[in-house]
Amino acid sequence: MNLAHWLIAAAAHRPQAPALYHGQTLVADYGAFADGARRLAAWLQDQGIAPGDRVGIYSKNVPDYLVVLYGIWITGAVAVPINAKLHGREAAFILHNADCAMVFTQAALAEALDQMPQMPELVVMDAAGFADIRAYRRSCHCVTPREGDDLAWLFYTSGTTGQPKGVMITHGMMISMALCYQSDVDQVSADDATIYAAPMSHGAGLYAVMHVRAGARHVCPPSGGFEVDEILGLAAHFGSAHIFAAPTMVKRLTDGARAAGAKGAGLRTIVYAGGPMYNADIIDAVAWFGPIFVQIYGQGECPMGITALSRHDVSDRSHPDWRSRLGSVGRAQAAVQLQIAGPEGQPLPPGQEGEIMVRGTTVMRGYWRHPSATANALQDGWLMTGDIGSLDAAGYLTLKDRSKDVIITGGSNVYPREVEEILLMHAALREVSVVGRAHPDWGEEVVAFVVGDAPEAELDRLCLDNIARFKRPKSYIRLRELPKNNYGKVLKTELRKLL
Repeated sequence: MNLAHWLIAAAAHRPQAPALYHGQTLVADYGAFADGARRLAAWLQDQGIAPGDRVGIYSKNVPDYLVVLYGIWITGAVAVPINAKLHGREAAFILHNADCAMVFTQAALAEALDQMPQMPELVVMDAAGFADIRAYRRSCHCVTPREGDDLAWLFYTSGTTGQPKGVMITHGMMISMALCYQSDVDQVSADDATIYAAPMSHGAGLYAVMHVRAGARHVCPPSGGFEVDEILGLAAHFGSAHIFAAPTMVKRLTDGARAAGAKGAGLRTIVYAGGPMYNADIIDAVAWFGPIFVQIYGQGECPMGITALSRHDVSDRSHPDWRSRLGSVGRAQAAVQLQIAGPEGQPLPPGQEGEIMVRGTTVMRGYWRHPSATANALQDGWLMTGDIGSLDAAGYLTLKDRSKDVIITGGSNVYPREVEEILLMHAALREVSVVGRAHPDWGEEVVAFVVGDAPEAELDRLCLDNIARFKRPKSYIRLRELPKNNYGKVLKTELRKLL
C-alpha cells in the first residue's frame, strides 16, 4: 500500500481539521494539505516524474516539506530527504548517488547547489512560482499503487565513517514502523501536535506518517530548528505536544527549562534516540518534566523500529532493576526479533555481550546500488547492526557501544559508554566522550574528552570507586564543546583526529 493513502483518508474523514502550522499560524487544514499534495503530484507527472524516480528534498523544516513529501509519494516516486545543514557539496553527492531527477529546495540552499556541477532541476519552495505548482490546474485524483517492497524513502546515513550510503526504505517498512509506534511507543490522536524540532530529513520526518494517519497537527518552528524557548512556547500553546529529540536535545531542553523555571506545560511525549542517553541525564529530565519520555532504538537500516523503552520504564523508580532497565534501550518492538551473536555468529544466552542482530518487517531491503555493503549488513535474513549489546532474561537490550568504538587495552575490552556514565556522575561535567589512543605496550589506552571544570583527581576517584582500574582514563582532554554531526551525534572520528 502507498503511504499517501493515509493522508487521503485523513483528509476525507476530517477535511477541515487543522493540519500544517508555521509556528502558531495555521497554514493548511487537512483538505488543503491533501489538495496541495495532489496538485503537486500532477505537476510532477507532467514534468515526466514516473513511479520509482527519485526526487530530492533539501530544505529546512517548513510546512511545505510535507506537501512535497506526500506529493512525491502520490506519484509513486521515491523521496530523498537531505539534511539542510549539510554542505552543498555533501548534498550534491547524495543527489548524484541517488540519481535524482529533481530536487525541491529553498533559495538560501539553492545557491549552494547552483555551484555544483550537473545538478538536477531545482524547484525553489520559497519562490513565488512554487505557489503556482501547489495550485496546479490538474489534480492527481488516484494515488499510484505501491507494493510493500516498493521504495518510499532513500535515507542516507550520516557518513561519520566514510561516504554516506542510501538505505532503501520501503512503503511496507514505514507502515510497519508506524504500527509499531502505536503498539510499543505511544498512542497518537487527532488532538495531538507534533513539533518538528529535529530535521525532517531524519527521524522527525519518519514520524510524520503516523501523525498524518491520526489527523494530528504538524508544527514547524519558525526558527527551522531547535531553540529551547521556542519549543517550550509552542508546546504550551498547542498542548498535547509530541517531539522527537536526540539525547543532547533532551539535555538542552532540561537545562533551559530549569533555568527559565518552566515545567514543560503542553509536553505530552518526548521520544528520544540517536545517541547514548546517560542515566544521569534522563533521571534529571524525568525529575523536572515528569513521565513524558519514551526511548527507542533504531538505525536507518531498521528505521526507528528495533526496541522501545516504555514511558513507565523510563519513569519507574520502584522496580528493583529500574537502574539497569533505564540504562537499556528497552525491549524488541512488535515487528522484529532480536538476537545477540558471538564471534562466529552463534546465538548467545542472556547476559552475554555480542553483536546485536535484528530481523523483521521493518528491516531494510539493502543499500542503494551497493551490493557489497548490503551483503555485509544482511546475513541469512538478519541485519548485522554493528552495535555491541546484551539481552537480559526479561528481554531488555543494553547497548554497550558500536563495535568500532570498543577499546582493547592489554587484551581487555573497555566499552566507552560505561566509562562515560561514571564520569558524568560528576556535577561539574556537562559532556564526556571516551575513545582509545594507540599505546606501544597495551595496544590502546583510554582517553576522555570532557566539557566542564571537574578536577582530574576527582574524576580518577570516581572511576576507581566504580569500575575496574584498567578502564580509568589515562588522560583527560578538555574541550569547550564536543564535535557533533547534524543530528547531534558526537563525532568520535573527529576526536580521534585530535589525538
